[in-house]
Amino acid sequence: MAAGPAGRRLAVLGHPVAHSRSPAMQNAALRELGLGGWSYEAIDVPPDRFEELVRSLPESGFAGANVTVPHKGAALTVAEELSEVAREVGAANTLAFEDGVVHAYNTDAAGLLAALPEPPEGRRALVLGAGGAARAVVWALVREGARVDVWNRTALRSSNLCEELGGSVVEAPDAGGYELIVNSTAVGLGGEDPFRELPLTRGGLHAGQTVVDLVYGAEPTVLAQAAREAGAQTVDGIEVLIRQGAESLRIWTGREPPIDTMRAAARATAPN
Repeated sequence: MAAGPAGRRLAVLGHPVAHSRSPAMQNAALRELGLGGWSYEAIDVPPDRFEELVRSLPESGFAGANVTVPHKGAALTVAEELSEVAREVGAANTLAFEDGVVHAYNTDAAGLLAALPEPPEGRRALVLGAGGAARAVVWALVREGARVDVWNRTALRSSNLCEELGGSVVEAPDAGGYELIVNSTAVGLGGEDPFRELPLTRGGLHAGQTVVDLVYGAEPTVLAQAAREAGAQTVDGIEVLIRQGAESLRIWTGREPPIDTMRAAARATAPN
């Protein structure tokens, strides 16, 4: 999608969404790119109003939007045109509006892979969760050649995910046996203890592992801090946010995103 008119609006749609660092990150990038007429904001929209809101955005000057919890599945169904990745993942986190058509993309998968310190090929991976974010994670890791196990509190959801995307269901994982662990649940967003809510123990974290916590807010999260103390490499949710946001910005503007500027802005923004 090309840059188009001089002034265009962008947003992140979620419920809740006040904690998002996307506005600071994306507005910094737009300024760096010289797109001063563009702006990016956060819009809190409940599920029962999501489709109505999305349909109204183009007439209000919006070029596109990011989509976060709990709307990634709904974003797929509201769109007329789906990218191949969004279709295969079964969830979308990026919408673009062009000539009256809603296009849906998934940049979560590419964002995760870009944030990892090394390729996941051949590594044994544990994905926690089975929602929209987990779908992108599993899709990306399976296609990059990782051996993926999926845990979810509701086993039926993880079973359905694995049937569609690959990977194997695990009900009582031994976290110490994995080289890569990705928390794609919302545990930790509201201050929950991951060692009470997830099948993890502090003793199961160790050097040689990479632990990715897609939750962000406090820096670091309880899980990330415990992983660091155990000697594991960590990737926080902010880095994944930066990388997927860069892919979204490329879609909307056709410009190369200024990663360093986006990272500085995202990390300087205190959670609300």
